[in-house]
Amino acid sequence: MLDDDYYMGLALDEARKAYNIGEIPIGAVLIMDGQVVASGHNMREIWHDATAHAEVIVIREACQKLGRWRLSGATLYVTIEPCPMCAGALVMSRIDRLVYGSSDYKAGAVESIFNIVQNDALNHSMAVASGIRSDECAEIMRDFFRIRRKNKKNDISNNEQ
Repeated sequence: MLDDDYYMGLALDEARKAYNIGEIPIGAVLIMDGQVVASGHNMREIWHDATAHAEVIVIREACQKLGRWRLSGATLYVTIEPCPMCAGALVMSRIDRLVYGSSDYKAGAVESIFNIVQNDALNHSMAVASGIRSDECAEIMRDFFRIRRKNKKNDISNNEQ
């Protein structure tokens, strides 16, 4: 559990980087043998890429660094429950373990809406741990969207003047 808290802290650091550049604040890190292999955060807005989710960015980086697409032996830490696209990427890359912070009741594809990563119909499944530093992971998202809504409301008010 101590390692999970530590590595989720690294994922939270990545989420803060996303927050600071106006991206949805989700961060991820991939660990193998106690070492960080890759880390990243959402970049959809800046890269204009619908697939630029933290998990996908980290999987791509890890595959490049390791020179292989199978990430057996890896644990992925991500601040928010993966969406269907990211959950599929986790399965396809053969990651052994997923640890996420807070649930996503709108798009979660691990436990909230779907369970892609442990679906018996697929050729790979993984261990899952959830709720690690959940309050912190949820809070950065709430703050981000609260500010975004406030700014949007201010923009509308300014345009009416």
